[in-house]
Amino acid sequence: MPQSFDFPKQTQQENKNHMIHWSIQAEYCKGCGLCVDACPKQILRIDPDTINQKGHSPAQITNASRCTGCGFCALMCPDCAITIVK
Repeated sequence: MPQSFDFPKQTQQENKNHMIHWSIQAEYCKGCGLCVDACPKQILRIDPDTINQKGHSPAQITNASRCTGCGFCALMCPDCAITIVK
């Protein structure tokens, strides 16, 4: 059974090779999967082991070093939960 816990305001990582900073605001994510489908590098997934305060499993990046910073995930997110800064 998935665990439920309080999230920090944002999950953040950086791709040091390309100087890309991204964040996913897990409390806004409803786990729709549009960002997962939009990612050309296929490095996003819906985390089945995590549930946010609204009862949804949020998106999670699996390999930040492969992120190109294209921003397709952020553009597709209907909840504006993803931010990419180059």
